[in-house]
Amino acid sequence: MKKPKWVIEKEQARRAEEAATVWLFGLHAVRDALLNPAREKLRLVVTRNARDRLADTIGGMEAELADARKFPVPLDAGSVHQGAALEVKPLAWGSVNEVCAPVAAERVVLLDRVSDPHNVGAILRSAEVFGATAVIGTQRHAAPETGALAKTASGALERQPYLRERNLAETIEALKALGYTVLALDGEAEQTLEEVAAPIRHLPIALVLGAEGPGLRARTKEVADHLVKIPFASDFGSLNVSNAAAVALYALRP
Repeated sequence: MKKPKWVIEKEQARRAEEAATVWLFGLHAVRDALLNPAREKLRLVVTRNARDRLADTIGGMEAELADARKFPVPLDAGSVHQGAALEVKPLAWGSVNEVCAPVAAERVVLLDRVSDPHNVGAILRSAEVFGATAVIGTQRHAAPETGALAKTASGALERQPYLRERNLAETIEALKALGYTVLALDGEAEQTLEEVAAPIRHLPIALVLGAEGPGLRARTKEVADHLVKIPFASDFGSLNVSNAAAVALYALRP
């Protein structure tokens, strides 16, 4: 019996995911990945100088020596690798229910079509600084785990759970079922973030941010509990999504 098309596509996607690897680059990103016992490491390429600077973290892993001028790693042009690159498997953090099960005043960040790896990397840094339980994006139209994201995250990618789910609206409903109140940032909202958060600060809160330009999708707005805004001093000016995430997470401290 011939398999249905959707079954074949699902199997192909699973095989592609299993085969996927990521090249991390830069001394900081490579060092933090080497120190992460949960990270599956496949290949380390370094210059002599980088090997000496990473000597305390390489351990028993075999390092391939390379010339910085002919660095044999498939990186984008202009990538500042600092003489170090590490091929790895993407991290597997677990399911939303496992990672985000609330035990206190958890904070979770959800990203609606935020696809720029530098923005997502910066959001991961802020999430780690302000103690967020996880950052959640989508499998499509979202930044995957890449070397550029890891470098911008400055090590946070190894410690801060970054989940990518199939459907954002369904993920929001799952968080609501776990006891989270979902606040979606929208510049045209009537209430401010602080006004809505004040009486629920001691409870689990999920914060949703949309991509710069298109913002939140209509379905995301529908399933959120509240639309909120960050008040500005004037009618002019704006924050990019990573700055908005940092400000909002600071404002939502328990």
